[in-house]
Parts: sequence; C-alpha cells; structure tokens
Amino acid sequence: MVDKAEIMDENAMNRALTRIAHEIVEKNKGVDNVVLIGIQRRGVPLARWISRKIREVEGSDIPVGILDITLYRDDLSLLSEHPVINGTRIDFVITGKSVVLVDDVIFTGRTVRAAIDAVMDLGRPKLIQLAVLIDRGHRELPIRPDFVGKNVPTSRNEVVNVKVKEFDGVNAVTISDIREAVRH
Repeated sequence: MVDKAEIMDENAMNRALTRIAHEIVEKNKGVDNVVLIGIQRRGVPLARWISRKIREVEGSDIPVGILDITLYRDDLSLLSEHPVINGTRIDFVITGKSVVLVDDVIFTGRTVRAAIDAVMDLGRPKLIQLAVLIDRGHRELPIRPDFVGKNVPTSRNEVVNVKVKEFDGVNAVTISDIREAVRH
C-alpha cells in the first residue's frame, strides 16, 4: 500500500498519547480504579504507551489488558472462513472498574461495539470509556470516543494506517488511497 501522506510522525503520536493520558487522569479524577484494555492488534501497544505516560505523571502502574474482538465482529462470516484469533489476556478483575478501551482508529464504530460486547462478557465495569489515536469519521453506530489523539476527516476511498514499532518497525500515521491498495 502506497502512503500518500504522513498524518503524524513519532513525535506527534507521542504528544497525542501524552495528552490522552493526562485527559484520562483528569476525567477519572486519578487512576485508582482505572484499567486500560487495548483492542488487538495496534490498540495494544498504544494502551501500553498510554500506561507508561500515566506512570510518568501519576507514579502509578495502570493494568493493561489485551482484547481480541474477532469472534464478536458482526462481519465475521465476511472476513474469512478461518479468522485469525490473536487472543485475549486480561489478568485483572474488570467488575467495578473504569475501563478505558484503546484502539488505533475509529471508523464505523463496529469494532468498538464488538469490544464492548466482549468486555461485558468478562464482567460488569463501573463504566467504559474509549480512547483512540485517530477519529476518521463515517460512523455507522452511535459511538463517540471520550479521548481522541487527532480528528482526520477522510473519504471512504482512503485508509488510515497507524504504524507502531512492535508490528511495523516505525511509529507513524499515514493515509493511503484504497484504490492503490487494491492495485498492489
């Protein structure tokens, strides 16, 4: 896929995630009851990044869980006959906690809906909040993030690519044309 523009470099991502970390602390009046859950795949390293930022500010370690929403997707039958399961790992109780779901990009809202279903199967949180690095619009469900790194208006013919060192060797956010992706 050919990138047509870089939206954020590593420094811009760091600033956005630092701001999100501060907003999470402020909105929750501290972090005593807060847990972060990254949505597989790129939401996980972003959740860990936010957790490190919160530790720098508050001096507290925030539990970070990993959530795989594959089997909760409403388009599972369209994805693949054999979907890839990356695994859920949440080593803490979520009942009564303020859960912050972390994802890279919010688009239609369907991934978040699936994540909420998955979380509710694991316990009954006090509340669920949503942190995303990029909000690209085009919602199909009435879902709005509580914390946004950057709003990026896009067309439906574009793809927002959040790249993280853990998977891509670089931290950056780019935009590509979907037609270019099909050609390559």
